[in-house]
This record gives sequence, structure tokens and C-alpha cells, in this order.
Amino acid sequence: MKQDLRRQHLGRQDLKPARLSPRDILRVGAVGLRARRTRVALSALGIAIGIATMVAVVGLSESSRADLMARLDRLGTNLLTAEAGEDATGRPVQLPRSAVAMVERIGPVRHATATADVEARIRRSDLVPEERTAGVTTQAARTDLLSTLGGEVARGTWLTPAGEHLPTTVLGAVAADRLGITRTGETIMMNETRVVVVGILRPIELVPTLDRVALVGFPAAERYFGFDGHPTTIFERSTDASVEDVRAVLARTISPGNAGSVKVSRPSDALAAKAATDKGLTTLMLGLGAVALLVGGVGVANTMVISVLERRQEIGLRRSLGATRNAIRLQFLTESLLLSALGGALLGAAATYGFARAQGWTTVVPPWSLAGGLAATLLIGVVAGLYPAIRASRLHPTVALNAT
Repeated sequence: MKQDLRRQHLGRQDLKPARLSPRDILRVGAVGLRARRTRVALSALGIAIGIATMVAVVGLSESSRADLMARLDRLGTNLLTAEAGEDATGRPVQLPRSAVAMVERIGPVRHATATADVEARIRRSDLVPEERTAGVTTQAARTDLLSTLGGEVARGTWLTPAGEHLPTTVLGAVAADRLGITRTGETIMMNETRVVVVGILRPIELVPTLDRVALVGFPAAERYFGFDGHPTTIFERSTDASVEDVRAVLARTISPGNAGSVKVSRPSDALAAKAATDKGLTTLMLGLGAVALLVGGVGVANTMVISVLERRQEIGLRRSLGATRNAIRLQFLTESLLLSALGGALLGAAATYGFARAQGWTTVVPPWSLAGGLAATLLIGVVAGLYPAIRASRLHPTVALNAT
């Protein structure tokens, strides 16, 4: 008799709870999700919005920055501008008439040209009152301006050596739109002089101020509008390696006795500053995405707590049939992970791709943002599901089966 009892006791010691395979864990964890599809969809939506926001913000920021860098490479960062400023007493100064020739003597300089403000009021026709100028100003330009700036003519032609002496003009893209000029050969009024439009420019990205002006030749400006020949802005291109060296001597070269009255700048710096601003906005949007993730995580945790309360009898039945506490914990933790994984990274990548295509940008979604989105999803799933899983595993089978 004692030997039989001893054998039974030893047999009980040999019994071990069955281990669930990863496939079984996934299947059991998915049962709860399939049974409550509406609640699962709403909870997963919060995670999806947060992850998609973070991935999309990073992707759009990188796509925008890549497009900006491509534009900078295309336009070049070796363009410098020098403008007339003010003297020590605050009075405006004039650049020398020979400023362009002086700049061309700087060794690394490849191209130098200039524009100048001209006192000429522009009207669409002589029937328009003089005070209605349509917000278009007049500037004199050299014939090599377009090649130096890398600009292009959308319609018609640029100023020629012969045309710069005649009452002809080339309009910037915005100026043409404001004057209602859509084709060449039309005439506009500059003061009391009728001027023929021979060309319309495409937008000039590095110098957008030229989009709003009507350009005439230096000789024509002197002949018809009383221009004195002093340039207002000098444009210069040098080798990439020598931009800073040229920048250091440009003001002294243009105005040797009064270098402080010449303001030197690089137009590409504005585009670089824009990239820095975009980076700051990206950080802000990532913060908003993190808030969305937090809200989504709270939603998942709430769903899992309610799920444990509603399924106490199921938990008690499984425990009475031999499921271990660890198996119960794994079931609900897996359910939380699956719930979190329904939201995510692929949605953000798709949003980035669609928006970038609409803007004509190169689509850039950094792999680390997708990996980060997946990691955030798993982390939220673990954190949100840990407490409900532990709570479920601690339910006593008898108490769980008697729960109503």
C-alpha cells in the first residue's frame, strides 16, 4: 500500500505543464482580437495615428531636405551678391560705375554682372492712371545677367547687345502675371515711354526679387529714363573652393575707401536656413506624434484591462484545465502586442510616398524611422499589456469561474 502511494506521488512529481509553441501563443492571442473587432479597430487606430505621424514627419522632412539639397546642387552655392548700403551718417551710397570690372579682376571670379534700380513707373497701357503701377518696378540689367544667375527665358528672348539700347524689356514671372502679359510683342508704359516686351523669365530661385521687376538694358535706361549708370547690386560667381576667400575681399574691391557701406551675402544661405527651420518643425511634429502614441498606448491598456474583466470565466476555465500563470500572461501579452502592431509604420511610409510624389520630391523614408516605428509599437504593446496580463494570471480558477 505504501509502495503504491509512493509511486503515485512520484508520478505527480514527474508531471509537467505543457509548453505552448510560438504558433499556439499567436493563435490563442488572436482569439480575443477576432471576438472584439470594433473595439480592437478603434484602439489600434490611436497607435496607427501616432506611429504613422512619426514616420511620415521624418520621411517628409528628409524628402523635403533631399529636394532642397538637390536644388542647391543644381543652382550652385558659389553665387555672391553685393549691394549698396549706407555710410556712417546713414545716407545711402552708390556703387562705382566700374564695380563690375573691378570684381572681374579678382582671380577666382568666373562671372560678374549687375542690376540697378531705375526710376520708371510701369503701367499696362497709357489708359491706366500713373498711380496704378501693379506693384512692378524697373531695373537695368546687363546682357550677361541671365547666364550668371542660371536663369531661363520662358517665352521670347533675353536682352541682346542690340536690344539693350532699345526700349525693350524682359519681365520677371510675377511681373508678367501682374501686368497680364502672356506673350511677347505686347507693349507696356514706363513713365511716358512705350516699351516692347521681348521676353518673360522663368522664376529665378536664387534671386526671387527679380521675378517682380521689368528689366531693361543699361544703355536704354540711361537714354530713356535718366539712369546715372551706377549699379545697385553686383552678382558674382567664383569657384566653389574660393567662395569664402572672395567674400572676404569683395566689399573692399568694390569700394576700397568705404567697404563698410557694401553688404555682401550669399543667396544659397537663405535656402540652407530654410532647411534648418524645417528641422525645427520636424522636432515639433515628432513631439506631437509622441503624444499621439501615448494616447494610443492608454487606449490599448484600457482595452486590455476591460478584456481581462470580461473574460474571467475563460481565464478560470483555462486555469482549471491546466494552463499555467505564465501561459495566461503570454496569452494577454501577445494579444496586446498584436493589437499594437495593427497600427504603424507602413501607413506612415505610404503617406510620405504619396505626399512626396504630389510635391514632385524624391521620396526618402529613412530605414531607422521604420525600425523605430516598429520598436515603438512593440514597446507600447509590452507596456500597455503587462499589467492586464499579470492581473489575468493571478486570477484564481475558482474565483474566475464564479465571476458573473
